[in-house]
Amino acid sequence: MDFRENKEASFRVFAELCIIRQMITAIKTATRQKHLPLNTYVSLARPTFNEGETERPLNELLHPGYTIDPLELPISSEEIENIKYCFNELLSSLEATVLSLYMEGNSYQDIARTLDRHVKSIDNALQRVKRKLDLHLKKSNELA
Repeated sequence: MDFRENKEASFRVFAELCIIRQMITAIKTATRQKHLPLNTYVSLARPTFNEGETERPLNELLHPGYTIDPLELPISSEEIENIKYCFNELLSSLEATVLSLYMEGNSYQDIARTLDRHVKSIDNALQRVKRKLDLHLKKSNELA
């Protein structure tokens, strides 16, 4: 259907090219393993057998995920306030601004444009933030 007689190629050349390309596509499709995770999954509802027990689904054997204890929430908010206070005490205004923008999801380039600074300056500020916070956390762990 796609062959055009007014083009320079003969039908034989056109057909060979189509067949070769179709074979390449078939080989790529067969070897790319796109659906491998779907085809080799392990069902969590599949019954398992342990010694001396009746069959149980695999999802019953897995430990439940971590859940937040409501009693921990006030402690967490207190810790957040402590961290904010430490940020104000430990970090320079540039470092605090860079960290804030970085935590909002901005890239180094975006932060550099926003603050009219070089990207290396932004990287250096974030490295200083990491060092200062690491030192502060080590000190606070030693006191606890």
